[in-house]
Amino acid sequence: MADNRFDVSGRVVIITGAGQGLGRDYALAFAEAGAIPVLAEIDGENLQNVAAEIEAKGGQALAVETDVGSPDSVAAMVAAALETYGRVDVLINNAAVFATIPRRQFYDIPFDEWNKVLHVNITGSYLCASAVAPAMREAGQGRIINISSGTVPQGVPGFMHYVTSKAAIVGMTRVMSRELGDDNINVNAVMPGYTETEVEHASMDPDMHQFIQQKRILKRAETPDDLIGIVMFLASPASSFITGQSIAVCGGEVML
Repeated sequence: MADNRFDVSGRVVIITGAGQGLGRDYALAFAEAGAIPVLAEIDGENLQNVAAEIEAKGGQALAVETDVGSPDSVAAMVAAALETYGRVDVLINNAAVFATIPRRQFYDIPFDEWNKVLHVNITGSYLCASAVAPAMREAGQGRIINISSGTVPQGVPGFMHYVTSKAAIVGMTRVMSRELGDDNINVNAVMPGYTETEVEHASMDPDMHQFIQQKRILKRAETPDDLIGIVMFLASPASSFITGQSIAVCGGEVML
């Protein structure tokens, strides 16, 4: 008999920031595994490109141009998912501002940049979770996977707004898990290390890449494949008794 504990086929999975980077890789992997990704992405061109990639490989996806910082936009995205598929099984709160921000001391961060990072990274995750919660509660099941960061336990300097926002995700995860536990909704956070994707980062260079890798127990670059497994596990029946946790996936760069 087949072991279905790790099966995510047929699950409707909202992935924010699905147009590039890790969000794109999550979407492609879930589609390949037989899940139905709902691509929530602010960049319309990237959004359609990822949807086309999935469809070219025989998968299906719903592409919805979404600003996670806008309550109306998020509500419309979740409504489109419910209208199309009748349910939302998983939310992956992946959208975040990081790649475009330069490294600088906290007292030199422009106010507008501070606000943008916190608004997208914290408020965006809050809005998306709030929007899917009613349908998940009605269904009596659901998974919310919040993406935090390995920068939090390290207190990485130069990105205080980003680190602060990802620390808030840990607290958010703990509260959400307690408030949604009676509805059989699991809420967990994943804390990746710096992961190499096609997205260029404003503050990364070869020396910084090497420095990061040398801090790890497993001294190599982190790739999207290193994160897909944990995200799929948290979306699957195999993780049904795990909630409120923050799981570091960073080659041993940090230990929680």
